[in-house]
Amino acid sequence: MTRSSAIRRARRRDRRVYLSSHPVLFALLAAVRRRPATRIGSTVIANSRAAFLDGLLRVPLDRTAEGTTGGAAGRLTGGGLLFDQEGDDHRATRRDLADSLSAEGVARLRPIWTGLLDERLAPLAAGHPIDLVDIAADIAGTTTAAMLGLTVDGRELAAAARAAAAAGARDHLPGIPRPGARRAAEAAATHLNNLISGGGGMAAMLAVAAINTTVAALPRAAAWCADADLWRYPETALESLVTELLRATSPTPLLPRVAAEPGTVAGCPIRAGDRLVLVSRHAVDAHRTDPNPADPAPPAVAQLVFGVGPHACPGARLARAQMADTLAALAPHRPKVVTAKADRHSALPGWSSLILAPTR
Repeated sequence: MTRSSAIRRARRRDRRVYLSSHPVLFALLAAVRRRPATRIGSTVIANSRAAFLDGLLRVPLDRTAEGTTGGAAGRLTGGGLLFDQEGDDHRATRRDLADSLSAEGVARLRPIWTGLLDERLAPLAAGHPIDLVDIAADIAGTTTAAMLGLTVDGRELAAAARAAAAAGARDHLPGIPRPGARRAAEAAATHLNNLISGGGGMAAMLAVAAINTTVAALPRAAAWCADADLWRYPETALESLVTELLRATSPTPLLPRVAAEPGTVAGCPIRAGDRLVLVSRHAVDAHRTDPNPADPAPPAVAQLVFGVGPHACPGARLARAQMADTLAALAPHRPKVVTAKADRHSALPGWSSLILAPTR
């Protein structure tokens, strides 16, 4: 297989996660992506890098509005958290969270997921297949439980956080709500909060964010490596490989927001109350530029998958470290994809099962 055909295979496979999870939404985004910003009724879709930055940095946002990440977090946790705090409270909460995800904090957590990788990837050495989605959920849930000081089983926590995110996904996205969607979201949130039991609302929010992003990102990155023959890079350019795969997969491909005050996004006038769909996938050129560790995107571009400025994700260091260790552990086996089943119900585009088998 030629290099170009391998890349096309990887691209086609990864595209399935979008078309299976939210086909109407992503068809709409594809239709309007050539314009920097497009208004559809009271919704403005920000596609270009400049529009994405305008939406995050130059338009005052309503952190608790319906249909936004903050609104969903408020319902999940009862409010008073990172998304709906302003001023000093918002900054203080972000500082506390950043401290727990500092270089030292990530170093303390690292033996948890490296130990799980040693255990869960052992079948590859014996020539047996693995399901990387199940392993990613184990890594995400167990690491998050340790980070939050919880005694709950990691896989049980991961299942609850994924269910809560999936049930609430329709509140994040434009469209007509499904009958019973709000009740399902409330029930899933209650189950997660009961499982955490004493961890508090912040624990629930962090569990949902960390677990769903990890379970979406790790298998998609591994599938790209297998299909596009990128397994040589963990040995020579691991940092660039991780940067490019996070950019190309954009685990959180869009950010739903609501404007609190008038402004402009790439020249498009914004009214207070307008819904903004900030497409991070388009801002980093993931829709038209394949991952290339030999020539990675500039850091200022690649970093946008984690937001920017006061809206940057504090878990970026953790996400990079987990992906780097996972790909480095997989690389010696040069695994190939046996079967890949897209998750049609997940909050983030991803696989419900990704079976990998060793090639050597």
